[in-house]
Amino acid sequence: MERFDHLKANFDRDGFVIVGGLLPPDDFAELNRQLDRYIREVVPTLPAEDAFYDVDRSRPETLKQLHRVDQDPFFADYKNHPVWHSLAESLLGEPVTAEPPEWFNKPPGSDKGTPPHQDNYYFCLDPCSVLTIWMALDTVDDENACMRYVPGSHLGPVRPHARSNVLGFSQSITDYGPDDASQEVAIHLRPGDVAVHHGNLIHLAGANRSATRHRRAFAFVFKGASCRRDQQAFERYRAAAKAHQESLA
Repeated sequence: MERFDHLKANFDRDGFVIVGGLLPPDDFAELNRQLDRYIREVVPTLPAEDAFYDVDRSRPETLKQLHRVDQDPFFADYKNHPVWHSLAESLLGEPVTAEPPEWFNKPPGSDKGTPPHQDNYYFCLDPCSVLTIWMALDTVDDENACMRYVPGSHLGPVRPHARSNVLGFSQSITDYGPDDASQEVAIHLRPGDVAVHHGNLIHLAGANRSATRHRRAFAFVFKGASCRRDQQAFERYRAAAKAHQESLA
């Protein structure tokens, strides 16, 4: 099994790395086929909290975000895929477990950006031995809302967050300013490339300004064995997030 230990120094320094073509072409094609099947056959049966739309269910082309994709047998097994685990373990330097996979989209013409945030504000893990592997399913660039990272920001503390008005991203950093924005790095990816970011790395994305191009992605969160969750803080966050989602639905 391929190892990715040569990327760890860059990950530790910058808080992110890019890996081109993580999967063999046949494996990537099969992943896309299974995602298409899931969206076509399973998504119409899901409760509202598991499938978010930019508009609503009457406009399936505006599907924005899917949680807990591992309710499907294929994706329940896919959580054990060795290549994804090898990448996460190489970068975190310890055994990992995979959270349920997620699917994301910014439909063409979507005017809703992703606010600047740190994932560990949501996760509430200490130590923050956690990362997200985000695989592009489409070509991703400035026009269709590529992610933007602030290199090295994972080395600082979790910044103050407050409620945003974006469904699926309930919190935004309150003191994000020009100094932060000036350091942003745009992450351009081809289909099958992955961006891996640390749980404390500040990241964001703009609106999709394309009239025709989606910005779809498949992602896993991996937690290191050393992680422990502040359960009280996490339950407070979950309650606030649920109320927020209900207010925007």
